[in-house]
Amino acid sequence: MLTLISSAITQNSFAQQDHAAHQAQSTSLLPLYYSVKDALVSGDAALAASKSGELAKAIKDTDVKVITNRDALLEHAGKIAESKDLKSQRMHFAGLSTDMITLAKTAKLSAEPIYQQYCPMKKSNWLSSEKAIKNPYYGSSMLTCGQVVETIK
Repeated sequence: MLTLISSAITQNSFAQQDHAAHQAQSTSLLPLYYSVKDALVSGDAALAASKSGELAKAIKDTDVKVITNRDALLEHAGKIAESKDLKSQRMHFAGLSTDMITLAKTAKLSAEPIYQQYCPMKKSNWLSSEKAIKNPYYGSSMLTCGQVVETIK
């Protein structure tokens, strides 16, 4: 009986450690996504490519159990990383954002609120750590175009 109880406690402890490891993996993705977004807001294609490469590596390193839409995230992050064309990067950022929104709604990516924002001109969403609109699809030409459509907690 004592062995059975000890075994149950040990298994529960490993399950909690496994959950904590998955939580740590998933929380590293959002800041990397934000850095890609910020590079697009500032119109820096080289920085967007570099940060998207970092994001793709983090996605690859994250357990498949944490990210159910891993292949789609990798595809879009990879396309942004491979491109030096801001227009192409912004096009793929729309797909990346759709997949990150899905992930944010199914996994705990942050202890802070995540703001889902929408650009009516692009008809696309993105995630932000702040309520203030800084549009990654049009950068300085339409920096404040958009609105917060949902707060993910």
